[in-house]
Amino acid sequence: MKKYLTLNGQILYWLLVGPARGQPVKFFQVIHQMMRIGAKAVPMAALTSFSIGLTLAMQGAHELQRMGAEMYVPNLVSVSLLRELGPLLIAVIVIGRSGSAVTAELGTMKVSEEIEALQVMAINPIRFLVVPRFLAMVIMLPVLTVFGNYVGMFGGWTICHFALEMNTATYVMRSVEACQMSDLYTGLLKSLVFGWLVITIACHTGLEVEGGAEGVGTATTASVVYSILAVLVANAILTSFFFFM
Repeated sequence: MKKYLTLNGQILYWLLVGPARGQPVKFFQVIHQMMRIGAKAVPMAALTSFSIGLTLAMQGAHELQRMGAEMYVPNLVSVSLLRELGPLLIAVIVIGRSGSAVTAELGTMKVSEEIEALQVMAINPIRFLVVPRFLAMVIMLPVLTVFGNYVGMFGGWTICHFALEMNTATYVMRSVEACQMSDLYTGLLKSLVFGWLVITIACHTGLEVEGGAEGVGTATTASVVYSILAVLVANAILTSFFFFM
């Protein structure tokens, strides 16, 4: 835990103090990591969000039709995606795809002594390796969450339009009326916190790898498990915080 907190402190130092001392983060490195961490995860995020929106609409319609309240299916889909399922599921997808890749990459560099070589060349590995990945994650995860929300609502629309015979204008109006801006901000704040947790856990686990190739595999598995647990706990804490506000 101490090393993890130290890593967070070093990240904040290179973000806030480093640029003022003439040691900024390389912009092209951040863009490169944004492509690897975020842009290449778009297909998986889209497929996941669409299937969740589809499933929410089907399950909601099945129960609400018993009470003659199928008109509230768009409300269920939009609110559930914005507040909870959108940020949470996109974070899990990013953990499995990008978080594990970051851990494996840094772990391989650690066991092959590439990180020690950077230190010999007076290049700080936190500034050079960790901070660009950190910035890419905290930028791209909220972007992916917004994208996933739209795709999930489209999945809900397919059920409402083709199965419940609800016209598009009605679906859009009910979705917009059911949500408030605070719902969107809540989801974005969650995704920002999730991104911070995921990337710092992935980097910390990768930088602490020992034991060669076997150690890299063990660290990658541990990174995924710890990240999912951290995201679930953080989601429960944030949801309770917003619920009792």
